[in-house]
Amino acid sequence: MSAPDGRSPRGTGHAGTVEIPMFPLGAVLLPGESLSLQIFEPRYVALVEDCMDGRREPEFGVVLIARGHEVGGGEVRTEVGTVARITEVIELPGSRYRLRCKGTERLRIEQWLDDAPYPQALAQVWPDGPTDGDGELLSGLRERAARLHALTAQFARRNGIRRPPPSASLDELSDDPTTRSYELAARLPIGPTDRQAALSAPDPHSRLVALSTAVDDAIAMMEFRLL
Repeated sequence: MSAPDGRSPRGTGHAGTVEIPMFPLGAVLLPGESLSLQIFEPRYVALVEDCMDGRREPEFGVVLIARGHEVGGGEVRTEVGTVARITEVIELPGSRYRLRCKGTERLRIEQWLDDAPYPQALAQVWPDGPTDGDGELLSGLRERAARLHALTAQFARRNGIRRPPPSASLDELSDDPTTRSYELAARLPIGPTDRQAALSAPDPHSRLVALSTAVDDAIAMMEFRLL
């Protein structure tokens, strides 16, 4: 992928600052997660065609729209996102595409560029910092998640829902602290704001703290609804 003078292009170890196409979404993509997209807006059709022209890596950045809408432009975007690598492209009638992507690395926006023909930014891959042991945090988070699921099931039964949503397993997690913390963030029933806070945490330990706070807030809300 091309980059400004003095900066490293994608495909060279992701060193330094790179220029990358961007796709603001109303959802948070975490490293390791899959993402499916229906592409129909002309600017993102152009983005896909540029990503797949063979001159660059088939990837783009995904950031959360903090305020605004996905279609039409003018949205307010967060400054931390994830690189999405395109793994499958299906061309549809009417200049549309269906994409399957995989979140790879976290990135931090340094500067937004002109949106013509589609959003672009100068960004750096942002690896996690060193972390402390998280065994106690992980155990507590599992207990909180079980408590939240029990409350959710109780709330569902009270409202006539016979089969409440299943709880995602928090077992069989990666041994790598960073990967494990993202797996937890992906499996917990939290909203985009809390997912963004987890993505923006500087290290795995801080990410688990943010997730614990998010689950505690969800428990408090559910207990209030059950009063």
